[in-house]
Amino acid sequence: MENDADKKLPLTAHLEELKKRLIRVLIVMGLGLVVCYTFRDWSFKVITKPLLEVLPDAGSIVFTGLTEAFFVHLKIAFFASLFLTSPYTLFQIWRFISPGLYKKERRYIVPFVTSASLLFIGGILFGYFVALPPAFKFFVSFSTDVLKPMISFREYLGLALKFLLAFGISFELPVFIYFLAKVGIVNATMLRRHRRYAILLIFIAAALLTPSPDALSQIIMAGPLMILYEISIFLAKIADRKKDKPTEPEEEETRGD
Repeated sequence: MENDADKKLPLTAHLEELKKRLIRVLIVMGLGLVVCYTFRDWSFKVITKPLLEVLPDAGSIVFTGLTEAFFVHLKIAFFASLFLTSPYTLFQIWRFISPGLYKKERRYIVPFVTSASLLFIGGILFGYFVALPPAFKFFVSFSTDVLKPMISFREYLGLALKFLLAFGISFELPVFIYFLAKVGIVNATMLRRHRRYAILLIFIAAALLTPSPDALSQIIMAGPLMILYEISIFLAKIADRKKDKPTEPEEEETRGD
């Protein structure tokens, strides 16, 4: 009877649970923001390093408003906090959706949080160390003796953060595909059959997700995504194999225990 009641929770109860999870995430992110802001000089050096390494001696980074530097540092601290607290955020997302899962499916919490966090962080690090330097080098290469780069820090930061977030989100592809396979929406055979269309969609997504319009940045993003797609096929095969295993009668469970 308790299971039936859990499955029929009113909308207000779900909203209250969502509110509780969001408050916890915001509190942790707020604490992370305070910590990251105390290291603002170090984070400034980190975020500007890809540009400063390719910027000519005559170039510089400037801010044009009285309060711009303060809010830019605050923005850096916010995204640094988002980066550092992403495992906790993913954990809270899982805790919110877990009541709708079977008990055996809830055991995936550690693999889900670990893999999703590592892929998100790995995507950001890949973007920072591999994708950003050649992209900025391409843009700065248009400077001449007459045309000197004086880059707005706010504009640069917006471009860099969008770039890094695009890589972090796109690297979640294997986790996304695995759970689609678990619920039966896709399978390994379907993914292999539509590989050509997937490659086309990957290049379209790379063109949309990368803020810079140059082909090099898009290729740098599309390459890892194609590798991740092949990994996703392998993971979908594992999910299909587990799904096809006969279920023991005693393991049959209702959702919302």
